[in-house]
Amino acid sequence: MPDITQENFIGQPLNTTQNGSGESSPQVTSSGIVLEVHPNRAALYEELHNRPYPLVDTPCCVTHIALLVSPEQRQAEYQHLVQLCQRFSINPPAEGASCFYQSFGGFELRWESHMEFSTYTFICRSSDPESFITQPYTGRALQYVPRDWLQKLPGQSTAAVHLAMAKGSDTLRSEHLDNAFEKMRLSGSIVAGGKAEVYTSFRIHSDGFSRVLVQDKGLNSYQAGRLMQRVLEIETYRIMALLSLPIARKLSPQVQHTEEILARLNSNIASDKDNVNDKNMLAELSNLAAKIEQFRSDTNYRFGATKAYYDIVNARLDQLHEEEIPGVQTLQEFIGRRLGPGIKTCSAVKERMESLSLRIAQTSSLLRTQVELSIQAQNQTLLASMDKRSGLQLRMQQTVEGLSVAAIAYYLMGLLSYVYDAIEQQGFHLDKPTALGVSVPIVVAITWGVMHKLMGRVKRESSKK
Repeated sequence: MPDITQENFIGQPLNTTQNGSGESSPQVTSSGIVLEVHPNRAALYEELHNRPYPLVDTPCCVTHIALLVSPEQRQAEYQHLVQLCQRFSINPPAEGASCFYQSFGGFELRWESHMEFSTYTFICRSSDPESFITQPYTGRALQYVPRDWLQKLPGQSTAAVHLAMAKGSDTLRSEHLDNAFEKMRLSGSIVAGGKAEVYTSFRIHSDGFSRVLVQDKGLNSYQAGRLMQRVLEIETYRIMALLSLPIARKLSPQVQHTEEILARLNSNIASDKDNVNDKNMLAELSNLAAKIEQFRSDTNYRFGATKAYYDIVNARLDQLHEEEIPGVQTLQEFIGRRLGPGIKTCSAVKERMESLSLRIAQTSSLLRTQVELSIQAQNQTLLASMDKRSGLQLRMQQTVEGLSVAAIAYYLMGLLSYVYDAIEQQGFHLDKPTALGVSVPIVVAITWGVMHKLMGRVKRESSKK
């Protein structure tokens, strides 16, 4: 039978069978061969095609807004999108969708939902290229978006960007750049193999938005959309990456204080002073461990997200393939010098907390070992003392046994004296003193034998118990 390739399977009709859970799952069949398909197979294929680059014709204006959205606000966010669609008689996105791309006539909206934030990108073509170059940031992309709807967007804004894509082969003059960026210092570069130039100040301007200016010198609509998406992602993810920096700065003094306490405790352990209270030190170490673990649990997600966002920023910068514009700092150089130290600060605080957690555990183990050795030494001293007491008790017991034998023999001899008196009364001649003297060793021997046997039986019974 010839081999059947994957392509042959895909071209065949799909059947369904009941899987072990009673649910129907798709199958791939060909030439009598049946392959059961994973229920998420189609979704995983489509995942690779989610969030495609937009097709953008220049010149155009773009406004991009990123908002932190809590899980509780997700439903309100969806309903807000539905309200906008109803105003323009547009079919709304499916509930639970992660992205929504739609033209609303005067503008195009690209909405994307990410793990902890959502982005709204409004795209509007310019009708006057000349005024677009001289006044690129007049809010054209938002002119057809309802103001009351914009003001009620759920979430907290982290990034708000006006991006202008001008078209022309000439290099933008300095007065145009000064006007566009309010005379702020710029970073920029030649990108897309010389087909475009990108400028930005990485600052918030008087209108509350940051600004990016792209000069299109020969991009097609796909290249323009790809460049736009990458630049907006750099602006969005660099801010998201820095969300943990205030947390790191706030935690740093507390981590340093904890390190100082741990150093003091280690010094006390190493000094081996008699006045050191091991119980108090263990309690203090437990409090330090609980505090550090609380810090780590509170910041683990945030610091992990920072690393992921920073990696995305670097990837997007690499994809720009920047070429330097004389006298202008490139985007990668600016972000490397300014964003890099902030990310390293976050990483350093995270590593310090992990190191502290490990060192506290090692110190606790060392202190417990020291306490156990101290307890063992005390036990040995106690056992030696008990052994000494046992010897004394044995000698005392032997003395008591000897006295007991003598006392019992004495009382027995008294009884025997009455017996001898009774014999003499019956008329038998008996030398009573002699008889008593002879009887003494016999009575003592019998008494000792009986006592020894009884003590032996008691010891055997005690050892069995």
